[in-house]
Amino acid sequence: MGEFQQELLSLPTPSSELMYELEGWSAEGFGKGAGTMVRDEDKAFRWRLVTRTVYPERLPANDDEFPNIDVFICTADPSKEPSLGVMNTVISAMALDYPPGKLSVYVSDDGGSSVTLEAMREAWRFCKWWLPFCTKYEVKNRCPEAYFSGAESDGVGFVDEKMEIKKKYDEFKEILEKNSANASSSVSRDHVPVIEVMNDVDGEQEMPLLVYVAREKRPSQPHNFKAGAVNTLIRVSALISNGGYILLLDCDHYCNDPTSARQAMCFFLDPKVSPKLAWVQFPQKFHNISDHDIYDCRLLYYLRRWLGIDGIEGPFISGCNMYLKREAVYGTKNMKDDFNVNDMKISFGPSNELIKSISAYKNYKPAPSKDRKKISGALEKEVQLVASCTYDSHSEWGKEVGFIYNSVVEDVITSEYLHCQGWFSVFVDPGRPCFLGSCPTSLNDVLVQKGRWALGQMQISLSKYCALTYGRGKMSALQCMCYAAATFDPIYVFPFYTLSILPQICLLHGISLYPKVSDPYFVVFVLVFLGSQLKHIEEVMFYGDSIWRALYELRMWMMKSSTCYLYAVVGAVFDNLGLHNAHFTLTNKVVDHESETRFKKGIYDFQGSPMVIAPICSLYILNLVSLAFGAVRIARGQEASEVFAQALISLFGVIVNYHVFEGMLLRKDNGRVSPSLSLLCVVIAMFMLCFGSLILVF
Repeated sequence: MGEFQQELLSLPTPSSELMYELEGWSAEGFGKGAGTMVRDEDKAFRWRLVTRTVYPERLPANDDEFPNIDVFICTADPSKEPSLGVMNTVISAMALDYPPGKLSVYVSDDGGSSVTLEAMREAWRFCKWWLPFCTKYEVKNRCPEAYFSGAESDGVGFVDEKMEIKKKYDEFKEILEKNSANASSSVSRDHVPVIEVMNDVDGEQEMPLLVYVAREKRPSQPHNFKAGAVNTLIRVSALISNGGYILLLDCDHYCNDPTSARQAMCFFLDPKVSPKLAWVQFPQKFHNISDHDIYDCRLLYYLRRWLGIDGIEGPFISGCNMYLKREAVYGTKNMKDDFNVNDMKISFGPSNELIKSISAYKNYKPAPSKDRKKISGALEKEVQLVASCTYDSHSEWGKEVGFIYNSVVEDVITSEYLHCQGWFSVFVDPGRPCFLGSCPTSLNDVLVQKGRWALGQMQISLSKYCALTYGRGKMSALQCMCYAAATFDPIYVFPFYTLSILPQICLLHGISLYPKVSDPYFVVFVLVFLGSQLKHIEEVMFYGDSIWRALYELRMWMMKSSTCYLYAVVGAVFDNLGLHNAHFTLTNKVVDHESETRFKKGIYDFQGSPMVIAPICSLYILNLVSLAFGAVRIARGQEASEVFAQALISLFGVIVNYHVFEGMLLRKDNGRVSPSLSLLCVVIAMFMLCFGSLILVF
């Protein structure tokens, strides 16, 4: 494994020092199992692993040389996304270590909730105290909730002022909790656009701009989920601050390191890299993960993938935690030199002010609004126009401009489109996480979230954006393979269900599917099986994790395959045929203390929708029954050699998923599988056995 180091850029500063360096190694992946299409494509992630280090201290000392940044935070329902958590994200973004006059924070409230609007007003007032405090004492963790509940050390003369700020934060929390009493009833799906700029014209200190945006929503008009909300923010921000770069955050992902913007600028300000660089992606990491991490919320599987694809053309957009060049989403790269206003309106819609803000296509130079603190007159009308629910109509928004629509995972499909336009991206994983989110703490919430991702992946695979066809000739072969591996992941449902049902039913009837124990090919079968598992363990341990991490990853993969991938494939096919419209399922971010306690103890929580839990338990019962019958056959010496391999498959599934056995039969707490659901799963398993047996007979 040959290691290399390569200097990629030097910023034209007086010292002309290296701003960041690239370290990597090349490695060819080898087979993991029998070698399905997706598994083969997945090897593309292993060809060229790359890690990056940044040096923000080598950036220009003059703040005037930094570009404007617009921060986008999306929320939709304060009853599922509590205002306190959302406002902590907002406050942490306002407190970034970046020139305040060049920073603007936009919050998209898709619910048009008065609770969220009032919470933002309170957050703005609190920031007048919080921002000077953070700047004065160089606070590292600028999310107030995390700061006051953490163990960050205090300096001399620090304690008294900290206690004063803590008191104001407690008052802020109390107001938000009081206002959130009617959170669910405040949400609207039918409202006019509302834009409010929060500022203090007479204030002495300069603060980042804070803007509330509730785009217009009507039941009769498609709103295109998060992609539609982000596109509205792109348009609204273009008229107000027009930052050349955009930081996209989820409402529960706060800024854990205030220097993230400067780290991103290490790439964007490099004249050699910047012209083709569209975004800088930081990883998704979470502050509430337990030591056990039974739901695989550390997402190390994706981290390993991102290190590999970073050596090709760069990682996908991962939903949030990335700095994006505004020019990239405008699609200006391939615009003709002789453009005119009418051509621009075909692409960007009828707003004259928006067209004016995108004044230079070929040489994009953002032109911020002259007065960041006032929106009035004609500009106010233009802002209302670009936030209307019909603005996308008869334009290229969602097609060739902004975030692409055709999927509930707008990030992946937009990434693919931008990579096909010739842009590339980079992945940065610094020692201190720049952003920390809140991961789901119940099995139901985890599978609902991953089910939404899987549905979006299948939507892309069945659309014109299928990487195997759309990306040919536009991206490198390896990059196409990476996209194909990611978007075709849900088709693992077919081999998974085949291996979970067919060998087991054949075992009950004494039908042999694999070589006899005495057959030399049995050794090959065992080696292939063991090789795939050992390769997974080796990969996990290579990144510093234990063998238990490999077990938890395997468990989650099996549960995803049995539930998420099943519904994703069915839902995407129905959506493609027009039989069912896919919808965006919001992840519940309200803390359930019982679920959280079980999560920290490493105990699986089976509370939730029967549709989510039933497939997992039904397959487990099927494997348990077939194993019992197979063990009897082997003990009696009846066809023991012929069915031994099939019995091993059932045994493997039963052992790996022992937590399901516990949840159905051994546990008595509220997080167990309910007796009624267990009975339903027995019925489903018996139906599968009977139906499969009939097929074998006839």
